[in-house]
Amino acid sequence: MFIQTESTPNPATLKFLPGQTVLDMGTADFPSADTAGKSPLAGRIFAVDGVTGVFLGNDFVTVTKGDGVEWDHIKPAILGAVMEHFQSGQPVINDGDTAGSGHAEHTGEDAEVVDQIKELLDSRVRPAVAQDGGDITFHGFDRGVVYLHMQGACAGCPSSTLTLKMGIENLLRHYIPEVTEVRPVAV
Repeated sequence: MFIQTESTPNPATLKFLPGQTVLDMGTADFPSADTAGKSPLAGRIFAVDGVTGVFLGNDFVTVTKGDGVEWDHIKPAILGAVMEHFQSGQPVINDGDTAGSGHAEHTGEDAEVVDQIKELLDSRVRPAVAQDGGDITFHGFDRGVVYLHMQGACAGCPSSTLTLKMGIENLLRHYIPEVTEVRPVAV
């Protein structure tokens, strides 16, 4: 098994490409070791000292390291953990647990606008941020303000505010006049 790595715009995050499907659909975010219980793969990666976050996508694994930790020191152990997992035959996510679309549910008078927001996120935004090892999901919509949750490489990325304001906000405002602003939300 040959695992490629790619840098991301976030210097604390590295993207690992195992050359096979990681998740059939959706994404899974594990912002701490405490949240990795449902994923044997994330659990193995968190066993490496210095790992502070794991994000799983369709064909990639994004790993975030802590401050003061050098990639040169932990990258070989992460590569080993990923390879060991895929050779073990264990599932990426335990049976009964599933990865979802990531979008929050929204009902009410703005349901049509929210459906348009989710469609634009799914068709234009999420594929682009997946290239950088992250994901952005809908969290809420209130009086013209769209609340988005940033995951993987996008969480804590120095350019994430610029991406939200100049990229995503402009896109949503162009196609959906009801949108006036985009704000990040921590979950």
